[in-house]
Amino acid sequence: MRQLINIIGITAIVCMLSASTTNAQCSSGAKANACISTLQEGFKFLKTFKVDGQGGAKTKVEYSYVFSKDTKYFLNICNDGAETDGIVVTMYDSKRQMVSTNFNKGKIYPGLIYTCNATGIYYITFTFQESQNHCGGSVLGFKR
Repeated sequence: MRQLINIIGITAIVCMLSASTTNAQCSSGAKANACISTLQEGFKFLKTFKVDGQGGAKTKVEYSYVFSKDTKYFLNICNDGAETDGIVVTMYDSKRQMVSTNFNKGKIYPGLIYTCNATGIYYITFTFQESQNHCGGSVLGFKR
């Protein structure tokens, strides 16, 4: 009986460790930091975003950011291997109306450029369309 309890305890520990290792395999922070060098010329770095879909457990990752009127923003997605690995980024204004996306005519582009016409809070969502890793990074830059 004691051996059975020990085996169950060891099995539980191994399961917990493997579950945490699986989620830790998404190095979204490193991917986001590596993405900084992909800013288009003339854009200044603002912020990185971690895009961790937890192996498919999360269908959407969302952030908010204050954008300023008459400012052009560049948002790029970085990933290992496949260009975007099915990561779709969509931007919404403060009324949750879509203003831009990197998905157009069935193609997912590695980034988008948006010229802001009203200062306010904007929402940036990352969703996964046939993604293999559900993991990536993104960088936001601006120019006036």
